[in-house]
Amino acid sequence: MVKRSKSFSARTLDANALKSFAHPLRLRMYELLDERGPSTATGLAALLGQNTGATSYHLRELARHGMIEVVPEMGRGKEKYWRVVPGGFSYGEPPPDTEAASALEFLLDDVVRQRSAELSRWREELSRAPVEWVEASVFGRRSLRLTVAETAELRDEVLEVLERYRTMSDRREHETPAQVRMSIQGPTPARDPTVAQAGPTAQDGSPAPDGATAQDRPAEQDWSAAHGRSTGHVVIHFDVLPLGALGDAEA
Repeated sequence: MVKRSKSFSARTLDANALKSFAHPLRLRMYELLDERGPSTATGLAALLGQNTGATSYHLRELARHGMIEVVPEMGRGKEKYWRVVPGGFSYGEPPPDTEAASALEFLLDDVVRQRSAELSRWREELSRAPVEWVEASVFGRRSLRLTVAETAELRDEVLEVLERYRTMSDRREHETPAQVRMSIQGPTPARDPTVAQAGPTAQDGSPAPDGATAQDRPAEQDWSAAHGRSTGHVVIHFDVLPLGALGDAEA
């Protein structure tokens, strides 16, 4: 029997959280807070074309289920800045509750949508991103012949590495206000470098021949200047998909 995945720090959403999270506007608000950093209900409303009452309500719902939290160091008076709760989350096993199971299906479909959108955005951003970030990123895909036990071991080893870097990232979420990422306020400009995500290149990890040289690209410090920091929003797409499992079993 193959051992189950090790327990990492990400919490598993319960049935009520799944049902609450499976809402298009809440998903988009969470996604924006995760990408861009802390924001207010007003800032999110302007960006999403919603009224502040609606975004305030959905922010409270996300907070009620522990998805986001108020940033105590930011905001004045009744103004609240919200951020994603560090540590991440997982969806866990399919719940027995029919409504929660349907919510999980909706959320998994959204994961596929979001990953496709992020990859497409990075392909568009690639020629304009600083060469340092392009060289640090990668488009990668591997097809391996593994047993079930080896597949589970691979999964856990990769998750252990991601956990180490997640902890490093989470520490930055609680930096001082002067170091915190600029909040999203108002409409997104025509080119917003903060949305760049993982990966440029070929399967072997070599730089993509996109025709842009180091002189053509903005300097790394310029790319991050608006945020007062040299870190960027980096996304890791990690999936273990035994696509040939059924065929192998029948062979």
